[in-house]
Amino acid sequence: MTEAQERLLADVHRHQGQGPGMLDLDPPFRPVRRLDGYLALEDLGLIGDGTTAALVGLDGSIPWLCLPRFDSDPLLCGLLDHERGGHFTVTVDDLSEARQFYEPDTAVLVTELRGPTGLVRVTDAMTLRAGTDLSDDAGGGRSELVRSAVVLDGTVRLRAELEPRGGAQARALHSGLEVRVTRRPDLRLHLRSNRALTGLRTVHDLQRGDRLDLVLSWGRIHRHHRFDPETMLRQTAEAWRRWVGACTYHGPQEALVQRSVITLKLCDDWHNGSLVAAPTSSLPAPIGGVRNWDYRYTWIRDAAYAVFALRRVGFGEEADAFLGWVLDAFEQSGRPRIMYTLRGDPVPEEVVDAELEGYRRSAPVQWGNGAADQRQHDVYGEVLDCADQWLRSGREPQPALWSGLADLAGAAAHTWRQPDQGIWEVRSEGRVFTYSTGMCQVALDRAAAIGERLGLSGPITTWKSTAEKLRRLILEQSWDEKAGCLSEHLDGGGSLDASLLALPLRKVVPADHPRMAATTAAIARRLSAGDGLLYRYLHDDSPDGLPGDEGAFLLCSFWLVDNLILQGHLEQAEDLYASLCARASPVGLLPEQIDPATGAFMGNFPQAFSHIGIIASGVNLARAKAGGTT
Repeated sequence: MTEAQERLLADVHRHQGQGPGMLDLDPPFRPVRRLDGYLALEDLGLIGDGTTAALVGLDGSIPWLCLPRFDSDPLLCGLLDHERGGHFTVTVDDLSEARQFYEPDTAVLVTELRGPTGLVRVTDAMTLRAGTDLSDDAGGGRSELVRSAVVLDGTVRLRAELEPRGGAQARALHSGLEVRVTRRPDLRLHLRSNRALTGLRTVHDLQRGDRLDLVLSWGRIHRHHRFDPETMLRQTAEAWRRWVGACTYHGPQEALVQRSVITLKLCDDWHNGSLVAAPTSSLPAPIGGVRNWDYRYTWIRDAAYAVFALRRVGFGEEADAFLGWVLDAFEQSGRPRIMYTLRGDPVPEEVVDAELEGYRRSAPVQWGNGAADQRQHDVYGEVLDCADQWLRSGREPQPALWSGLADLAGAAAHTWRQPDQGIWEVRSEGRVFTYSTGMCQVALDRAAAIGERLGLSGPITTWKSTAEKLRRLILEQSWDEKAGCLSEHLDGGGSLDASLLALPLRKVVPADHPRMAATTAAIARRLSAGDGLLYRYLHDDSPDGLPGDEGAFLLCSFWLVDNLILQGHLEQAEDLYASLCARASPVGLLPEQIDPATGAFMGNFPQAFSHIGIIASGVNLARAKAGGTT
């Protein structure tokens, strides 16, 4: 074990048990805290229905909900402006403490709120149709949000408020309220309840056993459907449990891996088969910084990593849906883009929303993503890797598809020489990134494998030889003798980028190659943020065109776990993995980044990439401990 690895292990041991939360199936009550008027990200749970998602706060609020889709204008975005953004709150007066947990094996979230005179349980879910099969590539949502409160003990004054961004007008109907949202004339909302609603703000004095049921509907208006929230919640929970039952994972952190699988499913657009990087926009990294991006779109690389992780734990249907979506989007666009909307269209231009102050006053708030048209050469490898996985399940490529894939391989054979913005989407002048070159190698390697396996026409021998040439080139040309490691750029220079840890995972270079092993040790030492966390890169060494620094990027630490496993350092990998899992919130969610100084969550939340890391590294550890290959 190297000195850097020993230091990393010591840091991990110091951190264990000191995280901000970690998944707790029966958590204790804790005070509700706010920072600058906002809940900490760790105090938010996620619910969804495969079309959109909402964040539910420990205080009983819903400060984030986009309707009718993930990437629609938000109906509620108090998360980005607690005064003007809007919320849907069900809470007790004089709230003192609360706890939050999921019903086992479901995306049904429970929040228990304690006031001075009583205790209330609020159950939240976006409901699913009876008998929904979540493995089917189709929507199962009812376009309804259920908030069901029951008094468990004592008496309470329960306050219910629906306040969309920009305000709304309510009109009384026989079956509740019709809600017209000022900013969203396209939306028709209906709010029903088992108790009289005199407006969008009501107060209810309740005692033990009493209930307040609220159902917010959009899309179809369910005014005259049977009002039975308890049945709707039960059927929703049953659908989730049927689906989760297919999980084949047995290994370290089983409960958290299973929760991560559910979280990925909540980030999945079930109708289209696409996947949002995160269901939120503009959550800053760090607080007060300007690195505030809209993640409510599908990145090809995220889909590639997600399908690989999901397939390994028994969810082949979801993996195939993602793969099919990637190939459809590629065919429709005529050229590979790095990201698409959930429907496979170009991502909107980046625009600033000056009306919102931002989470904890961290402006700007942005919709759309300015990186959508960047040059990122890894996309060639991502598409062909997805195609290879898809075709390995027994499918046959149509001639037009194979022609397009062959064109991608041909482009990768020469594009690697050109500068790009790299995996981290730097907003500075492009360079020839080692990771991008590695993914061009993946494109050529997978094209050759597909062609050879299926007997397809194409310059297969040339692809194979060029792939081997790029493998050698990476090991030789990016090697910096003085630094004793591979560099983030092909021209060397010694600057490091944690994406180099992904090269062995994509089978570009062996993890135990002496130069890769030296690079792993250098990253663990030079990019360390302490306690097993890693920075993506150092901003002084690798300027990215943006001011300020950022937090530690969680996925990079999971990549380090995988490299340690492949290099035979199993005990160290287990300890690091346990340390990272201990950073999950009490409901098992992870952000994009961690503040190394405080352990606080940073960036968009929850982040699909981080949950992919939990699943993939868990599988690798389980297989290595069983004596198998990763």
